[in-house]
Amino acid sequence: MTIALNQASSATRIPFAKAEISAEAREASARVLASGWITTGPEVLEFERELAALVGAKHAVAVASCTAGIEIALRALRLRPGAKVLTSTMTFCGAVNAIIHAGLEPVLVDVNEDTLMPDAATTEAAVRRVGRVDAMVVLHFAGHPAPVEELAAAAGLPLSVVIEDAAHALGTFVDDAPVGAISAAACFSFYATKNLPIGEGGMITTDDEDLAAQARQVRLHGMSQDAWKRYLPGASWRYEVDVAGIKANMTDVQAAIGRAQLLHFGEWQARREQVAIAYESRLARIEGVRTPSWPSTGKHAWHLYVIQLEREYGLDRDSFMREIAERGVDCSVHFIPLHHQPYFKRLLASQRPQTFPAADAAFSRIVSLPFYPGLSDDLVDRICEEIDGMRVSARETRVARRVVA
Repeated sequence: MTIALNQASSATRIPFAKAEISAEAREASARVLASGWITTGPEVLEFERELAALVGAKHAVAVASCTAGIEIALRALRLRPGAKVLTSTMTFCGAVNAIIHAGLEPVLVDVNEDTLMPDAATTEAAVRRVGRVDAMVVLHFAGHPAPVEELAAAAGLPLSVVIEDAAHALGTFVDDAPVGAISAAACFSFYATKNLPIGEGGMITTDDEDLAAQARQVRLHGMSQDAWKRYLPGASWRYEVDVAGIKANMTDVQAAIGRAQLLHFGEWQARREQVAIAYESRLARIEGVRTPSWPSTGKHAWHLYVIQLEREYGLDRDSFMREIAERGVDCSVHFIPLHHQPYFKRLLASQRPQTFPAADAAFSRIVSLPFYPGLSDDLVDRICEEIDGMRVSARETRVARRVVA
């Protein structure tokens, strides 16, 4: 059985991620390229309006990346230099770099072993360790809804100083509210692997008019007018710079692709949920594989499908990664906890020492399986058969070793 699975898997490699690019997106990008205006312009304005409507926010500001969005949103809070900002230790390094680039001090928080993101208890523990904090970046890990209000209360913070890292969360609902206007601002990603893939790009959404206005200015060098507005017929060429800005605007080519991709977002999200259900039904039967939890309230966006390998499975995570790659299935790990990274260790060395037992334990077990709308049920079957076959092989090997001994 194991040999047959290995032979079958060599026929077609299953990638970890595969971006869906619609025919409409190809046509839209060609149209914008032919127009002669390819930087920030009317397509960006329309994409902002459409994305704001999708998430129920009053304002949306298109930016170069989710990381840039988090930095800009934090700067718009006008916190004191060096203010302490809570965020998960199990997140992408860019999220914490954004805190640092905003002139603030990150405070890492341990996670819940089930949801793989901070909960009220780990948040309260982090605050007890460092004392009063000034803001928080809440992560919706893998698309699972984080209880934003509960976490803010645990940190002793009003929602007006909470930013959501919604890189995984386009389509996530917290209770009955879409992520996008729950806190001061939510920051989305349109990276190639995301639920709305453009290639690069991000969006800040907010109900705060002042925050949106500052974000628009900061994203383009702090200038009072972007090029599109300055070059309109009869417009003034003059502009002012009265805040420190960065270069983080979105182009019309990206926005046109994003608008076209939005036409398919609903069907892609429905398929992601179907793939999650397919994985759940097949993997639940395999001893030692813990599947991701479904939220008791709200809605999961299913950006990632992250399993955890328990001791009963018989293979450790790194051995699993090597063997499943040999069988033609590409997986990944989300994420290496940031307190493991040398730079952040040095940066945060002056903070009172903290351990992260849940994140450390989970990190040794987590595997992100291939997950995207184009993943067929047949491929899900094959992936799960390979996972089960590896478990059987590991058990047979252990038995053989005991016999020899």
